[in-house]
Amino acid sequence: MAGSAFYVPESVMAIVAHPDDIEFSFAGTMARWARAGARICYVLCTSGDVGIADLSLTREQAAAIREEEARKAAEITGVKEIVFLREPDGMLQPTLELRKKLVREIRRFRPEVVVTGDPTVVWAGEEYINHPDHRAASLAALEAVFPAAGQPHLFQEIEQEEGFKAHKVRKVYATTWDHANLYVDITDTIEIKIEALRAHKSQMGDWDPADRIRQWAAERAKGKEMLYAESFRVVTLVDDQTWARICCGQD
Repeated sequence: MAGSAFYVPESVMAIVAHPDDIEFSFAGTMARWARAGARICYVLCTSGDVGIADLSLTREQAAAIREEEARKAAEITGVKEIVFLREPDGMLQPTLELRKKLVREIRRFRPEVVVTGDPTVVWAGEEYINHPDHRAASLAALEAVFPAAGQPHLFQEIEQEEGFKAHKVRKVYATTWDHANLYVDITDTIEIKIEALRAHKSQMGDWDPADRIRQWAAERAKGKEMLYAESFRVVTLVDDQTWARICCGQD
């Protein structure tokens, strides 16, 4: 799927654990979709309040800093809506309660595509273990997408109390290194990705991420007809014919 035409959904929801996860992982793709006119919403399960190793700050102060950084990064990328669930940072679990919160956001926003991580990834190279919050957020996102969000008998109180009806997501994009079936060319948006990541000043410190981000993106693009890429495992849950009926309001 590396050489296929660039698919632009009408609406996209990204679900991740921490304020900088999108910028490290797939902000180049978000920027391309934003440029093309897609409606995009970021859902951050935590506010990253233990991610600033400075005991002079309270967790509440750290959360405020990181949320503001996330808003700036989203703005740079062209994303106008961001939701903070404010789950406990460093202790995130894929609970039924979190699943319900995500189902509510999916039914409210009604995304065509949901983008998240790969919950099966534990070993990430020789110098990093995938953060448990990343795995928890990704698993909760997948369990919210399928089948919960599209099942009207699950979490019926969401519709009864707020009017948000069941919604089936068309596609799921899971960012991944090893099991990708789609490579998105981000050559034209990699500088936006880098600038958005720089917005997370509390995490960057004196480090400029530009060279590392270009290196990673070049490695993903190797052998493809592109200079820089982001890679995903894509699952299509609703076929084109059925989606056309849903979009036309016939289902």
